[in-house]
Amino acid sequence: MSFSKLLRAAAVVSVMLTTASAALAKDELVVDLVNEPATLDPHMQWNPDSYYVYRNIFDNLVTRNNDGEIVPQVAESWEQISDTELQLDIRDGITFHDGEPLTADDVVYSVKRITDPDFSSPQLGQFNSIVDAKKVDDNTVVLTTKEPYPALLAQLVKLSIVPEHVAGKLGKEGFNEAPVGSGPYKFDGWDRGVQVTLSKNDNYWGDKGPFETVVFKAVPDASTRVANLRAGTADLVVSLNSDLAMQFEGADGVKVLSAPTERVGFMGMNTLVPPLDDPEIRLAAAMAIDREGIVEGILQGGESVASQMATSAHFGFVEGVEPVPYDLEKARAIVEEKGEAAKVPMKFATSPVYDQRIVQAIQQMLNEAGFDVEISMTDMATYLKAAQNPEQSARPQLSFGRWSCACQDVDGVQYPLLHSSSNWSRVNDPALDTLLETGRATLDEAARLDAYSKVQKIVADNTYILPLYQAAALYGANDALVWQPTANESLFLNRMSWQN
Repeated sequence: MSFSKLLRAAAVVSVMLTTASAALAKDELVVDLVNEPATLDPHMQWNPDSYYVYRNIFDNLVTRNNDGEIVPQVAESWEQISDTELQLDIRDGITFHDGEPLTADDVVYSVKRITDPDFSSPQLGQFNSIVDAKKVDDNTVVLTTKEPYPALLAQLVKLSIVPEHVAGKLGKEGFNEAPVGSGPYKFDGWDRGVQVTLSKNDNYWGDKGPFETVVFKAVPDASTRVANLRAGTADLVVSLNSDLAMQFEGADGVKVLSAPTERVGFMGMNTLVPPLDDPEIRLAAAMAIDREGIVEGILQGGESVASQMATSAHFGFVEGVEPVPYDLEKARAIVEEKGEAAKVPMKFATSPVYDQRIVQAIQQMLNEAGFDVEISMTDMATYLKAAQNPEQSARPQLSFGRWSCACQDVDGVQYPLLHSSSNWSRVNDPALDTLLETGRATLDEAARLDAYSKVQKIVADNTYILPLYQAAALYGANDALVWQPTANESLFLNRMSWQN
């Protein structure tokens, strides 16, 4: 080869290497969600599509590292100074995105805001054990609970700190439209129904984000999310199932990332309205569902059958609990015996964020047992609003859900879903309420485990809810993206990077 040809070849290689390097270190990350966020106010929602975005805008009192351990964030240290008082030492040097400092007053305001019943936070049931928050000095806040609350610190992992001077002035709707936090990314804009854009916070006190901008797009169709990743128009896509993940096998430039989660997939039953106010009909519905068939025949992504609304990662998980056995013939016999009472038409609520293969399989199984079930598909915001409707009769009889408290304590799962005071609950059982209250009101671990063991028995004996499986999270990613998914399903942007 001539010297001139060698120079031209070297130039081509140089350009290729430069282009590849630029591709690996591109300034924008594009994330395909299922839906747009229901809200960007962190005190007003806990659904995945909202949480993925706002968790990067706000700092929380404490957080979890990639190993699941609770570690400092806004609170750099803490101490349980009495059975009902937790003292928090607030970190110096944190500023909100508008340049104002984050203070102890903002911490007190955030706690009182989310625990105010009139504010109507969907997360109230996870924080309503807190009865007071007081500023001791500029760097110290004391939280007081009405009783000893062993899950408090684990719940505070989810409590975002908002600026009083902004949220107090703008109110719910205004703050949702223009959220201001102290996190590694700042809110840039929201093109409704299309995307939310964040920009890097160069003044962040902690580990800074690696991307200049991050775009979260609403892409309800899972096949489109897969196609976007393969085409390079998305860098990270969420909510894949095993069938979709298999499409990435052997594909260049993309990979599948996965992690077992603390999330439990379940079929919710409104036990306060017909026909599911009859425990025998609820039992028939549970026996009609082939959970092993769902896990092994549909999911195939590392899931396992769940016997209770908890996983082994949760404190309060009860060993030895057996799931309701699958018995289609017995389910049919109960439905037939109950006659028209069991054949009341039922709406089965779902949303595109969920795996519709499972929803459709459950509908088919229930109808094979003699029930009359129709799927009701809505966007996530509508689904959540219906689930929390104060009128029980307005709530769907059946719903598919996947619940995670990101707290690794059963209180964060079972209290909101089963205690009669919760706006998520469709159960009213005083004995169950008492046990759930005991479980969240004593620091004695043995007493808590005893209470939760009795909870599982009552729930199983009455078939108040149907746990289906422990979920695994599957993501598709640009092969150059370095990121470790975690059990709490957080997309911490400042824990990601491009491969060097």
